[in-house]
Amino acid sequence: MQRALFSRSALLAQQAAAALDSPLAARTVPLLQRLDRSMSSVTIPPPACMLRPLEVPHRYLFGPGPSNVPPRVLASGSRPIIGHLHPEMYQIMNDIKKGIQYAFQTENNMTLSMSGSGHAAMECAVFNTVEPGESVLISTNGIWGERVAEIAERMGANVHRLEKEPGGYFTNKEIEQAISKHKPVLFFLAHGESSAGLCHPVDGIGDICRKHNCLFLVDTVASLGAAPIFMDKQKIDILYTGSQKALNAPPGTAPISFNDRACQKMFNRKTKPVSYLFDMTHLSNYWGCDGKPARAYHHTGPVSGFFALRESLAILAEKGLEESWRKHKEVAAYLYKGLEDLGLELFIPEKDLRLPSVTTISIPEGYDWREMLTYIMKHHQMEMTGGLGPSIGMVIRIGLMGYNCEKSNADLVLHALDDALKNCKKSKP
Repeated sequence: MQRALFSRSALLAQQAAAALDSPLAARTVPLLQRLDRSMSSVTIPPPACMLRPLEVPHRYLFGPGPSNVPPRVLASGSRPIIGHLHPEMYQIMNDIKKGIQYAFQTENNMTLSMSGSGHAAMECAVFNTVEPGESVLISTNGIWGERVAEIAERMGANVHRLEKEPGGYFTNKEIEQAISKHKPVLFFLAHGESSAGLCHPVDGIGDICRKHNCLFLVDTVASLGAAPIFMDKQKIDILYTGSQKALNAPPGTAPISFNDRACQKMFNRKTKPVSYLFDMTHLSNYWGCDGKPARAYHHTGPVSGFFALRESLAILAEKGLEESWRKHKEVAAYLYKGLEDLGLELFIPEKDLRLPSVTTISIPEGYDWREMLTYIMKHHQMEMTGGLGPSIGMVIRIGLMGYNCEKSNADLVLHALDDALKNCKKSKP
């Protein structure tokens, strides 16, 4: 047996040697050499930064978002990847839908999460319910109204603005007068205007919009889970939020819901939405909201992001909305008192209009707000931020939301601000 194997090996070796002497081999060897040279002739070397391990510092994220994420949600994002069209993934998406319905307090079937940040949901809402040339009315009292107005203008809508200074709010009478004048198909309001720290009243506006055959679109990116909102009871037609604030998930997913009035408008369009990715005709099928037996491929959703969003919604369900609202209000009141004890002025004077998740203070007189925030980051590893958009130079923003919503964290904020006030330069009056 061994002699037979040896003879077989010797024969193969002789055949291989003969092949190397053949004309074909003579032509093949230079080709292989050229191929080897081409594969190794990269001109851009590996970047040095990519040859080092990833390092991420620990920070207290006490700004307007993202907020620190609880260990349970972080762990969910490290679960094994599964296919975005697997039955198990569909079940997780179904769980997310039910979690959003609870958080929004809605029975809307057309409820899902966008694959993207809050801006993705913002664009989805406008792109699907508004057609070029149609009138829209945007309440603008901070950056988010400005963003929606620009989005609507870019897709060709006839945009009208109802404007106030940052932190201002609109009476229902002012809103109805503007709707009556401009006859919009859509009215936008930011429930949580985080650039100014305002939580805008919503009651009664849905009735006004229905009276004038106008859809009511509400942004709750900064307020969901921190302040009460009732989509169905308050007759909100389209509601969206983001994952990275009081919901406690990493940035990158954005829950959104459409009621039957909104669906009637968006599924009876004369033109296609300007975005394929945000087209609800496809997204409604991907999320199993269109009643069809099979879900078709539309895009690859952020699998790990959906894991994290599912767990964050589960935490909210376990805690309960009422408890979450109560705790945010309690911690915010504790923070307000501490800020006033430091001699700082709250930017929103009316307590009932303050956003519980993001508190704004007027910039202390004589101080450079950038210097203060830089000092706090350097010495306390803590993020607080200045204003955004029209509120830049007016406020410092402090966010204590979701996992960060604790009195112990409010104490850390107050200590850091007190330290900055004592050690940062103050100009002479």
